[in-house]
Amino acid sequence: MWLLFSPGSAYVFLSTAVLSSLLFNKAYGKLSAAQKIEWNNRGISTFHAFFVSFASFYFLIISDIFKDGSHGDLIVNRSSTLTNTVLGISIGYFITDLVMILWYFPALGGLEYVLHHGLSMLSILISMITGQLQIYILMVLFSESTTPSINLRWYLDVAGLKSSKLYIVNGIALFLGWLVARIFLFMFFFCHVWTHFDEVKEMNALCYYFMFVVPSVLTLMNLYWFWKIAKGMVKTVTKSTHRKRA
Repeated sequence: MWLLFSPGSAYVFLSTAVLSSLLFNKAYGKLSAAQKIEWNNRGISTFHAFFVSFASFYFLIISDIFKDGSHGDLIVNRSSTLTNTVLGISIGYFITDLVMILWYFPALGGLEYVLHHGLSMLSILISMITGQLQIYILMVLFSESTTPSINLRWYLDVAGLKSSKLYIVNGIALFLGWLVARIFLFMFFFCHVWTHFDEVKEMNALCYYFMFVVPSVLTLMNLYWFWKIAKGMVKTVTKSTHRKRA
């Protein structure tokens, strides 16, 4: 059923299954049917994370589309065929992943994932329809850059490598990446909104309120998950230190 929503996601899902069978057969072959579905599903989210992170970085840092004074339009009204294409691919991913989460609920994620994906989809859809808010949508999408570390943590766990050096290093990388991409970035987001508020208030009412409500909810979720990540990292590093001393 979920394959109907995104042929690209289906291709990545099946490719992950094939490559995992060939490259990680020892670990992948021992998984239950439910774990294999989650393993393959995380392949989709990892691919999307790399794609949307690089795309967001390009538009926000390298391209001049959102640079102050580079265009006559207000910064909140700027968009292009390429940005709309990236957002379209991203919304296809969120639809596919949300369908899978609901289909296998709660095996692939609880209500917090449904809320996260629902808010993300609505925000992207509104931005694509109105042509507004795309700079802020791309800022938030860059936070997906933490997803590969999250998925690698899960892969190492189910593969029985929770005590490996790679697991510890990845945990530290996840902590630092989350701090930068989901804490500091959201602080910058609100500062940017404040400094460009004369342009922000010119948006239509729906975009205006969504821009404040959705990032605020995501910020609270990010802070909660950051607290859990920090606790997990401290626990893992402490255990590793105790093993070395022993």
